[in-house]
Amino acid sequence: MADIEKAREQFERFDADQDGLVTPDEFKRAMAEMGDPFVTGPIAESVIRSKDSDGDGRMSFDEFWAALQG
Repeated sequence: MADIEKAREQFERFDADQDGLVTPDEFKRAMAEMGDPFVTGPIAESVIRSKDSDGDGRMSFDEFWAALQG
């Protein structure tokens, strides 16, 4: 997904409170809404942690974009 605008749209689906950061809870909720009810809290935490380069426990758009590029 090289199109940054499409990536931003996708990111916004996860960022429920529109604060520019995706928490594990937001990630879990979005995945359930998209049809994947099997993403548990620990799985969501693991996914966010794997993309969280600054260690704040949340995924920013820049971290999301970097993960898509890598």
